Amino acid sequence: MDQGTVFSSSSQGADPGLSRLLDAAGLPERIGGQDVILIKPNLVEALPPPITTPVELVAALVRYLRKRSAAEIIIAEGTAALHYETDHCFAQLGYTRLAAELRVPLLDLNQEPSVALSSERCLRWPRMQLPRIALESFLLSVPVLKAHTLARVTLTMKNMMGLPPPDHYQQGGGWKKSAFHGEIHAAIADLNRYRSPDFTLLDASTGMAEAHLWGRHCQPPVGRLVASADPVATDAYGAELLGKDWQEIDHIRMVHRELGQASPLRLVEVDSSRCTPNKNNATG
Repeated sequence: MDQGTVFSSSSQGADPGLSRLLDAAGLPERIGGQDVILIKPNLVEALPPPITTPVELVAALVRYLRKRSAAEIIIAEGTAALHYETDHCFAQLGYTRLAAELRVPLLDLNQEPSVALSSERCLRWPRMQLPRIALESFLLSVPVLKAHTLARVTLTMKNMMGLPPPDHYQQGGGWKKSAFHGEIHAAIADLNRYRSPDFTLLDASTGMAEAHLWGRHCQPPVGRLVASADPVATDAYGAELLGKDWQEIDHIRMVHRELGQASPLRLVEVDSSRCTPNKNNATG
């Protein structure tokens, strides 16, 4: 059963540990038959990891996917930075070099053609604009483990904020998508009702303990990679790794049992030195 299940490993992203984690989590079966896989890292600003997704992890993921799928692979992001575009993040953080080395295209989601969507169940965003390509591709989210000053955590569901175009969501302030700051938990929940990730690889190798752009790192470093097809379970477990109760994080609570299952949580520990999971844990 996928709902409420997350897979975790002490691997730091290098093969064979990453491959064993993703195989155990069932990613090969999910990408079978897909035409396009959209890898969505967190490149909110042109700042180095652990604030942003390490380029080395995405490179290992691209190599993994190419061994298991004939799909076109695209790395896509829409930065929130006010004074520069996503291409600057790609260049500063090593993604431009990666794209050339592995011949994988980079896409600025802020500039992509968008589609108008609507939903009666979404009270915060009854209408939303999202890039067409994000709706038509297999969306593989690769966030980092971080606390957030407004949303409490920024994990895979908040990573979807890279999708909406600034033309529709910049409302003053110093951020390209500042409209999301209003009623932020409801904004994240509704965004994911329109488009949540199909699969998540969460980089919890270090962890940001206080905020998403500054502050102390987790000490000791968390030292985990997490994989799951359930974005709600992923965020509930990520909150736990940050020492937070998911039931006190409104956007997780709002979509619990709607877009996934935060509890009970089934944790499958994957031994990075072996080919099969070595134990199962169930938590609250």
